Amino acid sequence: MSDRLQRLRARTNGYTVTPQQYAYTAYVALGALTLIVLSGAAVRLTGSGLGCPDWPKCYGNAYPPLTAHAVIEFSNRMITAPVSIAAGAAWLLALRRRPYRRDLMWLGALLPLGVIGQAVLGGFTVRGALDYGWVMGHFALSMLILLAAAMLAWRAGEAVDDGEAATSATGSERGLVAHNGNGASADGAPARDRRLILSLRWLVGLGALTIFAGTAATAAGPHAGGSPGQKINRLNFGGRGTMDFVIHRHGEIALAFGLAAVAVWWMARRRQARPLIQRSLTVLCVLIALQGAVGLDQYKTHLPTELVWVHVGLACGAWLAAVWAACAAGSLTRRHAPAAPERPAGGAQEAPGERLAAARGVQFPGN
Repeated sequence: MSDRLQRLRARTNGYTVTPQQYAYTAYVALGALTLIVLSGAAVRLTGSGLGCPDWPKCYGNAYPPLTAHAVIEFSNRMITAPVSIAAGAAWLLALRRRPYRRDLMWLGALLPLGVIGQAVLGGFTVRGALDYGWVMGHFALSMLILLAAAMLAWRAGEAVDDGEAATSATGSERGLVAHNGNGASADGAPARDRRLILSLRWLVGLGALTIFAGTAATAAGPHAGGSPGQKINRLNFGGRGTMDFVIHRHGEIALAFGLAAVAVWWMARRRQARPLIQRSLTVLCVLIALQGAVGLDQYKTHLPTELVWVHVGLACGAWLAAVWAACAAGSLTRRHAPAAPERPAGGAQEAPGERLAAARGVQFPGN
């Protein structure tokens, strides 16, 4: 047994992936995790949530009966297999990526853990007869997994676009980059706008609140996931008026989210932010506008299944656009100035050029 392990270790130690290959893996994982969110929404909106009343089997068998609801529910479970492979590859290949990046490894590890958590939570959701609390938690976990997948895809792709040398620097090295009087860093890159970064992070938080309010609106509505005749515990704290109350609150929060997105978009253009930030915010504003139009239409047409599914898809797109813009803005830099350079030992005087270079943080070729 030990000889086999040594041979396996020798074989895998020689296998590595490049930053570009790993970036492709991260993008595939992000796409797969988005796909399963949409397929899960289709299960709920078609009333197939209890198409297989037990878990992990379906009516005690390893395959579903040939009924529409059972096939739809079981097919969604089967999609978990390729999604799990993509999520697992994002973690395992992060270990074999060269040069090795610890941040990518930890973000990659969150994906298979999230898929496992989704599977377990899905089992509790089925066994809990689609209680609204389990269903809301199931979708909220999906959004958190998409958050981790988007951050992983961004960092992996950034390493390819900017060059590994620029992205392998530690957080302290990035935070201490000097800037000149024109707002650019010493190496010519645009300076990071602290106010814009904070605004984008607040925008992501407001987007998360909007999505949570949307899950509450769905939990109080007619699309609880069960087929006609099945008793489902819906969100019902105010009697018959619960659905209207939650939908209106969701609409108000979504309106605030849209106005905030437009304000941050205007700020990014006014402060000449990176083109990628501006494009991501433009996409976000367009998606929110479409969300508002679809939301009003589905409310007036009494929540048809197709429009609700489109609404969920647009919500995923808006969430990813907000997260992508926040990732493009980068991390916060330190507010305090770097410590003054130490004087040479022995009381020797520094040359004027050396003091100037140390004060400005300029790096000359060969340093």
